[in-house]
Amino acid sequence: MQYHLRLREWKMNQLNNRMATQSKINNLRDDPIAASRSVRFQSQLARLKQYTENVETIRGKNAFTEGYLREAVDIIHRIRELAVQGANGIYTKQDLAYMGEEVDQHLKELLHIANARYGDGTTLFSGYRTNIDPFRISKGRMDSVERVVKVDYIGNIGRNLGEISEAAFADANIPGNYVFWAENQHIYANLDATSYQVQEDSVIRIDGVNIELKAGDNISAIISRINESAAPVLAQLDPVTNSLYLKTTVPHEMWLQDAGAGTVLRDLGMLKEAGGIPPANISNDALASGASVFDLMIFVRDRFLEGDTEQIGGAVLGSIDIAMDNLLTHVARLGAEDRRLEVTENRLHYEQPVVIEQNSKEVDLDLSEAITELKMLEYTHKAALQTTARIMEPTLLDYLR
Repeated sequence: MQYHLRLREWKMNQLNNRMATQSKINNLRDDPIAASRSVRFQSQLARLKQYTENVETIRGKNAFTEGYLREAVDIIHRIRELAVQGANGIYTKQDLAYMGEEVDQHLKELLHIANARYGDGTTLFSGYRTNIDPFRISKGRMDSVERVVKVDYIGNIGRNLGEISEAAFADANIPGNYVFWAENQHIYANLDATSYQVQEDSVIRIDGVNIELKAGDNISAIISRINESAAPVLAQLDPVTNSLYLKTTVPHEMWLQDAGAGTVLRDLGMLKEAGGIPPANISNDALASGASVFDLMIFVRDRFLEGDTEQIGGAVLGSIDIAMDNLLTHVARLGAEDRRLEVTENRLHYEQPVVIEQNSKEVDLDLSEAITELKMLEYTHKAALQTTARIMEPTLLDYLR
């Protein structure tokens, strides 16, 4: 009788605890299967919430970036108008100087855009190096006025990725060497590569893409492996010098590296023997061509200030158009990515209550059912106590007699 009374008291205590916590599972032993399912549901819910935060963060950054890129498009459009205007040859030297001053002001604003920062202080267009200004500005004096004479990209090509769903990622930034570039870049090595062979298994890295080379590969095999890779670069053998020639397939500044202990690109005359950080590691003997938007604006400004309109037009206008198309392409990509993120965000908002409901079915307590069960236990416990009292009416004196 005592065993059954204590068993019922334990059940009542357990039920009271469940009612207090509003959960059917206070210990794993209460329902191991439901507990394991609940852990998975809670883990999934935590991931969904993190994905939602990532999507909201990336959408906010993309909107911020898009605003700056649209302003950059307006600036390049105005530069094109001035170039077309100045190339007509009907303006005086003073008029052209005024145009040059306007170009100079637009250049300053474009540099401000290129080195812009988010509200948290990180830069928009510097890759992984988000704590520095991605574009280094060199100034000099022209006509007793200090002006920008050179702009170098010192960020990197890292793309910050945010996980927006299971094994699905979205870019949270655009490296500046892609955004603010006006022409396809061409790099000509200066060494005859017809007899070159890779000495040992090596890896070269072009624009962040690893390209594996095997010992014994000749220049034709190297070119083939580069062209078959995902790098946005086309490799050829220069027919005049028989040297390696690389050109970009989309406007950007190339990022060349010998990975590990390999020296293939250095042996071919593409990179400096001393190495260095891209893009400043291009060999001094290699011929590199291709201008950034800033190089283009500096060139147009200087020609205006000099009153020389013969070189403003033709190829310059073509480069301005390429820069414009490049910026518009990035704006379009941001818009397309934002649409994808919007769809993903809507799905995540739908999935969260579904997972919460599934977890609730596993662990949440039906309060009305629990109250009914508790009342029944209290009633049976009271009846058991009354029955026990009747059975145990004899006292110690009855035994002593």
